[in-house]
Amino acid sequence: MDFYKEALTLREETVSHRRWLHSNAEVGLHMPKAQKYVMDQLKKYGLDPHPCGHGVTAELGREGNKTILLRADMDALPMAEESGESFSCPTGTEAHTCGHDFHTAMLLTAAKMLKENESMLAGKVRFMFQTAEETFEGAKDMLANGILEGVDAALAYHVGSGRMPVGLFMYNSGGPMMYSVDGFRITIHGRGAHGAYPHSSIDPINIGVHIYLALESLIAREADPGKACVLTIGNFSAGSAPNIIPDTAILQGTLRTNDNTSREKLVRRLKEVVYKTTEVFGGLAEVEMISEVPILVCDSVMTNEMVSYMEELPIPGLTPVPDTTASASEDFATIAEKVPSVFMYLSAGYMDERGDAPAHNPKVQFNEDVCPIGSACLAHCAVRWLEEHQ
Repeated sequence: MDFYKEALTLREETVSHRRWLHSNAEVGLHMPKAQKYVMDQLKKYGLDPHPCGHGVTAELGREGNKTILLRADMDALPMAEESGESFSCPTGTEAHTCGHDFHTAMLLTAAKMLKENESMLAGKVRFMFQTAEETFEGAKDMLANGILEGVDAALAYHVGSGRMPVGLFMYNSGGPMMYSVDGFRITIHGRGAHGAYPHSSIDPINIGVHIYLALESLIAREADPGKACVLTIGNFSAGSAPNIIPDTAILQGTLRTNDNTSREKLVRRLKEVVYKTTEVFGGLAEVEMISEVPILVCDSVMTNEMVSYMEELPIPGLTPVPDTTASASEDFATIAEKVPSVFMYLSAGYMDERGDAPAHNPKVQFNEDVCPIGSACLAHCAVRWLEEHQ
């Protein structure tokens, strides 16, 4: 079966899925429009989908043999879109600036092709349509609802924007593919006062500034320089007026690394720095870990297998880019911790000015020529892996 040839005939259908999801972008765990859309499409294709946590799952194939999971995330980001696309999300508060609309659309088409060729499957394929990847909640939500029960392996693709041609596929079979992420919220409790009488206060903004600087020093002086460690404070909020010292201040950020020993040490030291610094200035602090996602390490043997399967497809210009590592994070890592898994990037860029904006930028654009490539790879790799792992 030439899944690429079939995916080309279904290109416009895949693009239609992508554009509907793009225009109807939703964020977070609760995505009722996307959940209904995906279930409706799967039913049209002859599958029997059902909710799994806040996501959607369905299954097809032959009982008694192995099961491979194909995963796509569905969520957007809480931001306005400035891409200029005719199908832009009109809300001004949600936008698919990371490409998850492509992942869902490509997996829907793969599901259609696999259903039409179900008799050729040597095992079972389970589909995982996941919400809340951006907040690192969605995979754990579906894991808690049994998405991996009976699963032997998992595969996922992510599209990438930028000035690069369609046809590249990026993978890592020998080391970390993506960094861990430990998201945190620091709440500092002080004592509010009039701005003219700071001596009557315990200023949480002052404490927060010292914590910020101390955390920067933590990376500069305690992180192993031979390992990658990135700490970012992306939100610092406090106060309501220029002449009032507030009671509380909040800092939110992320800590990312490609080394488990560094991760364990820095998370511990982050908490110690926060508590001790706050204590010095007479305040109280709370540290809440809002995401704890491990390093994404793909199974070496399975990754090389998937590369060989993809190279069997007659896709013009298909080019492997091995040893890829990204400092971003991906909650597919929680799946890869439990079953042999493969995660790859598919280039969806442009070689002109449309490729200038990066992912998560309001102006980012993705190339829809990637759609048949992703759909074909998902379907073909699932079939081939089941054939060779009966």
